[in-house]
Amino acid sequence: MQLITNARIYTLDKEQPQAEALLIDQGTILAAGSKEEVKTATQNRTKLIDLGGRTVLPGLTDAHVHLHHYALSLKKIDCETKTLTECLQRIAMRVQETVAGSWVLGHGWQQNDWADCIGGRDGFPTAAMLDAITTEHPIYLTAKSLHAGWANSAALRAANVNTNTADPPDGAIQRDPVGNPTGILLEGAMSLVGDVIPKPTDAQLADAIAAAQATLWALGLTGVHDFDRRACFVALQQLRAAGRLKLRVIKNIPVEDLEYAAGVGLRTGFGDDVLRIGNIKAFADGALGPHTAAMIQPYADDPENLGMLLLDGEEIFEYGRTAALNGFGMTVHAIGDRANHEVLKAYANLRKFENENGLQPYRHRIEHVQLLHPDDLTRLADLDVIASMQPIHATSDMFAADQYWGDRAQYAYAWRTLLNAGTRLAFGSDAPVESPNPFWGLHAAVTRTRPGNVPSPEGWYPGQKLTRLEAVEGFTRGAAYTAGQENRLGQLSPGYFADLIVLEDDPFTSEPDRIRTMLPERTMVGGEWVFEK
Repeated sequence: MQLITNARIYTLDKEQPQAEALLIDQGTILAAGSKEEVKTATQNRTKLIDLGGRTVLPGLTDAHVHLHHYALSLKKIDCETKTLTECLQRIAMRVQETVAGSWVLGHGWQQNDWADCIGGRDGFPTAAMLDAITTEHPIYLTAKSLHAGWANSAALRAANVNTNTADPPDGAIQRDPVGNPTGILLEGAMSLVGDVIPKPTDAQLADAIAAAQATLWALGLTGVHDFDRRACFVALQQLRAAGRLKLRVIKNIPVEDLEYAAGVGLRTGFGDDVLRIGNIKAFADGALGPHTAAMIQPYADDPENLGMLLLDGEEIFEYGRTAALNGFGMTVHAIGDRANHEVLKAYANLRKFENENGLQPYRHRIEHVQLLHPDDLTRLADLDVIASMQPIHATSDMFAADQYWGDRAQYAYAWRTLLNAGTRLAFGSDAPVESPNPFWGLHAAVTRTRPGNVPSPEGWYPGQKLTRLEAVEGFTRGAAYTAGQENRLGQLSPGYFADLIVLEDDPFTSEPDRIRTMLPERTMVGGEWVFEK
């Protein structure tokens, strides 16, 4: 047994919001309360852990990560720079360290942030810029959004992408005025190059994920909801079988594998409390940065562009019906207001179908929910659909949202409006699109500012800010409910798993800017200290 005492413990249990002590045994909490109350439940051989007045929170869960991509991104060139020049310099340095002919990979570029990015189409960089660095290495760099890729000519040749290559149905090859590829691949076209890059072995990927989980523990994360594909699931199963997986993972299944998953009898909730099947994941549109988010009205800066609608409401409903009949909930990526509208239309029909066929109402989700039409602001609550959102997106995207969406940005990242309507919120990061540091997300949720009070001390559309408790609940109780684990995760109460973090400072009473710089001193998963500073 372990007795945690002399601490300020925020349980998030509405019946007992705070405690001074926790008694833990065999990975679960036996008692929570005052020091005197908890001591009465102790037995011999109890290990006393005096935290010296430090703050304890439930372990945080990131409800949207790409674990495979995040793990591998830790070894890629960091292309998230303030200028194109700096990005190209980093690429050149990596090329010098790489054997000729080997692939050079990077992630994180965002042309919106580069004032010196000129010469390309629509403000994007070009293959020629990379060719000036090397013609001996194929180079492929994924955008921060993961909805665009940037390749040099060697990479395009390796993928046999040329003037005659047709656009895939779910993507586009950006071309110059005479039809030659520029080096930018949008949405599904990214796979043209991505599929020819040598893949890590299952063992190599498992090792990369094992290393990444240690990084996540150090950030205060004890669980994630993952949205990568088969290779990631294989690696996670290997880690679980070897006893190396101690991060709790909800594994969502891509919609293209729905038939296979249903065929072998998988369903939402299968697994255990370390590795568990989530929902079926589909994409309704693209992203804000590359102008592929599906819009009802054109982009403010591109009046001919409505983005890319990858699935309409009828198609989403058909997938949802098959999923529901086979025991799966649905999770759909939607960023633009048209995409969200189509998903909500599909979910309305799906709720009707569930009711008519005596099916349980599944915990369907929309991932991102970045922009809603005013008519749709209450519909997630009406349909009991979970808004799985990433607060850090608001502060990263605010200037682009103002530029690309104009006045519609007042309905973007609308946490307060959604919550007031009764919508359930689950928070994450979309790593490696953003840092998985949950304290950056908490800071964004309560301030809607970047460091230094940008754009103003009041924040960007400050009416959408959340309280600190509401923000923390998005990373705890909200994520647990979304995964169907609300009776054992998300709060520190008797019978719940002993997943917690220890902080030197108190995020509920500290200055708002201090929240962003907090990191745990210790992280516990299932009663085991997996990280100690």
